[in-house]
Amino acid sequence: MLQTFKTNLEDIKNKITEIGENLVNANAIILDSLKDCDLDKFADARDRIKNITAKTDEIDNSIIKVLALYTPEAKDLRQLVAYFKITNELSRACSNTRSFIRGFTDVCEDLDVTAINEYALPMQASTVKAIKTTVEMIKTDDLDEIQEMYEEVLIEENKTDDLYEMIERRLVEQAESANSFEKYHKMLKALRKSEKIAGRAISVANLLVYIKIGGTIHN
Repeated sequence: MLQTFKTNLEDIKNKITEIGENLVNANAIILDSLKDCDLDKFADARDRIKNITAKTDEIDNSIIKVLALYTPEAKDLRQLVAYFKITNELSRACSNTRSFIRGFTDVCEDLDVTAINEYALPMQASTVKAIKTTVEMIKTDDLDEIQEMYEEVLIEENKTDDLYEMIERRLVEQAESANSFEKYHKMLKALRKSEKIAGRAISVANLLVYIKIGGTIHN
């Protein structure tokens, strides 16, 4: 029974990792797409995170089944509880990514993205690094490495906050000079989603630290 439990737990972990890796790939493609508003690449990015709700629901059902069958305790219970919350964070990160793609492509051909990308590109690069490092945390068992990776995710998430504020100021200035705020507001709303993706990454990183050392779960 113990071996079956460990096998189920590893299967859940692998499925979560796969969703995380697809999220990384989608956002890496977006980073490349931002440079020239390449709609085909944006579509490719969107395809990388298709049917995520169905996949996370499947994982959640597996978690519930394992809890019911094996009534795990201590670290194993922490791991399952954290995984249950991680699937939600990854689902929301994928939703943010789709919203970012949709919002950005709606207006990128109508605005001067060259000026916007001065900050948007490094912001998206930090988002990609935050997600990628978080996925590496899922695969890592060494506590010291997990702590170091957590700090890296936190740094990148803070960068996205700072860069978004710079983008916000730049877009407001452009909107005022163009006497039209609607398109700039749509762009700003889209870029806000990129910043939120990094926020989801730090939430997942918090949960992964919780798995290893316990304590209180922080959102």
